[in-house]
This record gives sequence, structure tokens and C-alpha cells, in this order.
Amino acid sequence: MTGRALVLGGGGVTGVAWALGVLSGLAAAGIRLADADLVIGTSAGALLGSQLAAGVDVEELYRAQLDTPPAEPPVRLGRGTLARLAWALYHYGDPRQSRAAIGRIALATHDGHGAEPAVRRRRAVESRLIAAEWPRRPLVIAAVDAVSGDLVAFDRAAGVPLADAVAASCAAPGVWPPVPIAGRPMIDGGVRSPANADLAAGCDRVVVLAPVARGLHPAGAVASQVTDLPGRPRAVLLSPDPLARRWVVPNPAYRAAAARAGRTQATRVAATVAAAWMQPCPVSAASAPPRTPVQRPPSTAGSLPARRRRVRRA
Repeated sequence: MTGRALVLGGGGVTGVAWALGVLSGLAAAGIRLADADLVIGTSAGALLGSQLAAGVDVEELYRAQLDTPPAEPPVRLGRGTLARLAWALYHYGDPRQSRAAIGRIALATHDGHGAEPAVRRRRAVESRLIAAEWPRRPLVIAAVDAVSGDLVAFDRAAGVPLADAVAASCAAPGVWPPVPIAGRPMIDGGVRSPANADLAAGCDRVVVLAPVARGLHPAGAVASQVTDLPGRPRAVLLSPDPLARRWVVPNPAYRAAAARAGRTQATRVAATVAAAWMQPCPVSAASAPPRTPVQRPPSTAGSLPARRRRVRRA
């Protein structure tokens, strides 16, 4: 499809808070990313994307991040699970095989626990959704088939309940149980890529908010996916700057600090985002070389191979 795509990556509670800070700061500057023609969400970004696509006010969501978060312990994986996940990542050269191995670990971690953990998790996701039905605005939610390792992109036409799609995209291996959909177990879409920005292919303008930009496997790096978008989209990739990175960590206690840091960062990148989001795209000759101007996250500066196009920073 053509039009403007907003891509929301995963990053847990503080990653969502940072993204909402950026969205709020940009909206204050007249740049309303929430008005995107297409919203793409991965992991925690799937929940945020469902809220934005349903029309929830960005400022309302941002202000909620400044309140004291509910008491809940930081999510941590046991050493044994971490070791098995690391083995799955580096044992296979094929990223799809690595994802399938991670899927097996996710299935084994919750094997024998019955259906109750999955039911509790789905209820938790449902409680955070604005509506049980898919929004009318195009929304795509990324998950991974735990058996095959394939990317699965859910939308309204898939016939899958919204709560199931969001729960699947958020099913972090070893933390939350895989979500069965149409007889297939699904796990966190972040296993493939923190943002799955390549799902925005075909859009004229793309803004990616990626609290985490480096994938579990090099093939899932968000910067590479944005740079390789086909055609000549105007594209901007935003990740936490050095100040915000202090707070985008797996601890809900830092939620408010992450949100404020995102709003501060928005003032610095507003001009770059406006140039990509608000100015009409020129019609160019089909023979023109592809060009995707991207604002690179500081943590990935200089990490792309030399063969790739240079990217623009804010």
C-alpha cells in the first residue's frame, strides 16, 4: 500500500514509555504520527499500536506513563534459559532455524504447566486493549511461528481475535507461554526483529520508533531493514539517544523517566521527522537509484557494511 506507515518496535514497559514520549513531543510540534495510514507493531509495540489505531489520544497515554507504575517485579530470565537461548542464537547460521530453536525452548519452558498461564496472560492483554475488535485503521501485528520460525503478520482480514494477535506478539520466549492460533504456537515477533520494519514495504513515508534497534540475529537489525525498503520512501528510524538509553531498561520503575526522555528527544529530531512525514514525496523516474534517508540510532552508528547506502542523521 502507499501512504504513511508508523512502525512501533518492542522494548517492554520502558520502551513503550519512551515511544509515547517521542509521539507526545512530536505531536506538540504539529507532527501527528498517530494519524498514520498503517500502523505496524511488534511485541510491546503491538499493544501500543492497537491503542493508537483505535484512536486513543497520545497525550492521554503519555500522561499515564508519568504516574507511579503498578508494583510488579522486573522480568528476568533464569540463567539456564538464557544459556539455551544463546545456544539457539549462535548454533545456527540460518536465522529461521535459530527462531525455530528458540520456539522449541519457549514450548519446553511452559510444557506441563497447563493452559492457565496462557489464559492469565491473555486476560492481562485484554485488560489493556481499548476494544476487543480490530480497529478500522489498518493495523499489522508481527509474531513468529514457534515451530517453523516463520514470520506471521496478523491483520483484520486474518480472522484472528485482536487479543490473541497482541498476546502472541508479546509472548517473550521463556517469560510468557506461546499463544496457540489456528493450531500453531506463536511467540514474540521480536524474535525475528525488534520492529519488523520491512513490513512497511510499499509505503511512501515511514517512521520507525525502535526502543531496541539491534536484533537477536544480524538479519533482524532494524537499520538494515529500513535502509533496504524498496522504492524511494522517506524513512526515519528513531531509537533512544544516550540520555534515554539510561532509562529504557527492563525495569518498570523507570517508566516515567523513559517517557520524559523520549519527549525531550522529540524536540531534537522534530525537523527530520517532519521532512519525512509531512512533506509530499516527489514523483521520480523509475530508473532513479533507490534512496532511503534514515536517521540512525546512536547505538548503531557506523555498524552497517560499506556496501550499504549512507544514511542521514538528525
